[in-house]
Amino acid sequence: MAKKNMLIPLFIFYSLFVAPVSGENHDFTNASLIVSENIVPDFRETIVDILREETYRLSHIHLPQGGEWTGTNIALSLAADASLYGEPFPSGIELPTEDESYTVALDSDNERKTLWLIGKDERGLLFAVGHLLRTMFFESQTITFNSGNAICSAPAYPVRGHQLGYRNTANSYDGWSPAQYDRYIRELALFGANSIENIPFDTSDSPHMKTSPQEMNILISQMCEKYRMDYWVWIPVEKLSNDAVFKTEHQKHADFYKSCPKLDHVFIPGGDPGDNHPRELLPFLETVSKDLQKYHPGAGIWLSLQGFNDEQTDYFFKYLTEKSPDWLKGVVSGPGSPSLAITRYRLPDKYMHRHYPDVTHTVRCQYPTLNWDQAFALTLGREPVNPQPFYYAKVHNEYAPHTDGFITYSDGINDDVNKFIWTRKGWNPDEDVTEIMNQYVRFFFGMDNPESATNAIIGLEKNWDGPINENAGIELTLSEWNRLEHEYPHLSRNWRWQMCLYRANYDAYIRRRNLYEKNLEKEANHILSCAGSIGIEQAMKQALDKVNEADTINVAPGLKQKIYGYADSLFLSVSLQSSVERYRASGPERGCTLDFLDYPLNNRWWLADEFQKIKQMPTDGEKLERIEVLSEWENPGKGSYYDNVSNIAKSPHVLTTVYDATDFAWWDNGISRKRLSTQLFQNYPELEYTDLDPDGRYLIRVAGYGDALLRVDGERITPVLYNKELETFKEFLIDPRYTRDGSITVTFDEPEESHLNWRQHSKICDIWLLKRN
Repeated sequence: MAKKNMLIPLFIFYSLFVAPVSGENHDFTNASLIVSENIVPDFRETIVDILREETYRLSHIHLPQGGEWTGTNIALSLAADASLYGEPFPSGIELPTEDESYTVALDSDNERKTLWLIGKDERGLLFAVGHLLRTMFFESQTITFNSGNAICSAPAYPVRGHQLGYRNTANSYDGWSPAQYDRYIRELALFGANSIENIPFDTSDSPHMKTSPQEMNILISQMCEKYRMDYWVWIPVEKLSNDAVFKTEHQKHADFYKSCPKLDHVFIPGGDPGDNHPRELLPFLETVSKDLQKYHPGAGIWLSLQGFNDEQTDYFFKYLTEKSPDWLKGVVSGPGSPSLAITRYRLPDKYMHRHYPDVTHTVRCQYPTLNWDQAFALTLGREPVNPQPFYYAKVHNEYAPHTDGFITYSDGINDDVNKFIWTRKGWNPDEDVTEIMNQYVRFFFGMDNPESATNAIIGLEKNWDGPINENAGIELTLSEWNRLEHEYPHLSRNWRWQMCLYRANYDAYIRRRNLYEKNLEKEANHILSCAGSIGIEQAMKQALDKVNEADTINVAPGLKQKIYGYADSLFLSVSLQSSVERYRASGPERGCTLDFLDYPLNNRWWLADEFQKIKQMPTDGEKLERIEVLSEWENPGKGSYYDNVSNIAKSPHVLTTVYDATDFAWWDNGISRKRLSTQLFQNYPELEYTDLDPDGRYLIRVAGYGDALLRVDGERITPVLYNKELETFKEFLIDPRYTRDGSITVTFDEPEESHLNWRQHSKICDIWLLKRN
């Protein structure tokens, strides 16, 4: 299926081989830690604890810390030191000079062997330790460093962070203890992140919270200080409708700023939520900026243009041009903002520009999963475990040049892999994706030979590429994860491992169900086609019994049992709430993949409802006519064509795709009884037909909602039938002059619906080109 108007091209090449590092291996099993006394005491303690704790976790070796040089050393120093305990830095090494940069150098030219970790600043030293931990080889009771991993490195982008909001709507964070938050922030820092963003004003109750939001806000601020990371907060502003609201909002900000031990940046969204014109919002930001400077000198105010219309956007940029406020640090571009390129072009150079990319969602979002089968969208939904390393690496590199970096939008642990991909790409956009994943596997799973697990994670990304029934690789990915699960039983309590196993089993379960249930529907349609001979009532009963076999015969009960087991384990290990009833998730769209595990993948609910309607029809002729429509819905006959718009398996003539995946419906909290094809749509698709009969006569039928302003080869066509409700038809007779060359292009004009919410806009779901006898 040819597609165009996509956000970015589908990235289907996977670099699965990384050349081994060329260099010599050096044994540091018996190394002592030598640490500069010029590092301030609290950070000196932190950096030593990190290196010793992580080394022990990976190798079961306790690295001693000493004040004297031994035969084998790991030396931690700042670039300004020039020497350490009387020993100068090795001659000829490249010292770090840029903010946050570091050098990892090997000195083994004399009787003493030393691995130097030198930071330009404290952050640089932390990132040097992270590089060491990600590239060293740890086996039981041995530590090895390859000289090819020596490096002098600086980050490409100054802002590299992630939003970890402690709030009820998160699918996991609200169940974390302070220790879990501390651990995760450390891990992100060791991969190169320098910023954490919290959502402090959302204090809604959660049944999972072990710590009050007010206390956790302070603790996260302290953790950022501990790891020398910037602490950001995301704070929407209520509608500033009068002076009283202005004063109340101002006081909330002032009180919060005063309570924070550390605060570096305040991000206030223009919308989603928030509904303030910049003429009201900008004076408010100027006011609160004074309180911010009072309690946190040097901290910055950031604003996003989310939800701004053209007039509001123009007002904002004119304000910057005319007033050039120093209190504004920069602009954030997120979902619903003007494009990153346009924003950077219009933004004066003095202001920074931060990306706010959504890495947690798959549909109805900023960067939807491309080529995703509806079977996954109906079951895994919007917020599943979604490791997509190659996709998000490409998204990052596509847009990063317009920015000064990013802080990702995340609402849970499901997007863990994607966070680490963005972190490393923010440090070095050219870093190989497979090597990033190898480092991820080595660090989190403790594997010195990470290739098998890396490829298995990449296999999870491949599972989602294209029609599910045609993707036999889903079973191969499951087989590989089964093998790894058997080979590494000690990882059974590792939540990252559990997430991969959950997805591998879930994907295979959905594929087996989809194959089975779609075949049942084909058999049911055949039964319906015989209604004239076997009787209307009997045909409907037999057809419904056939599709309902999916409710009584489970094609993969073993997989289902394992999926429930992994879901339980994930809730216990990392508070991943995959069910409203079972784990008290905040809502069905918030990662509740377990609740939709058995959502129908054929139209049995819809057929049951349609049969009830047919029974109320007054004549057998009307009943048979409707049954014929149902049975031939996707198979209109020889010489005719059917497309379910936005269904990658059933839209061979559709040229367009929807950039934000709002074409996947979310109705009735995800348990809609509508026909599956009705739950996929576009507002104004484009289709192309070739190999038509030049002498044939054709009719176009459209099912959808609202208007369908259809054009054939650029000319508007007047309908002969025009029903506007879902699952009713509009029909257009096609003049033979359009098809004489054997091809036509079908497009739809956009109706004037600016007064409506986007959810009420017209939709095109199904399109038939019917050849008339």
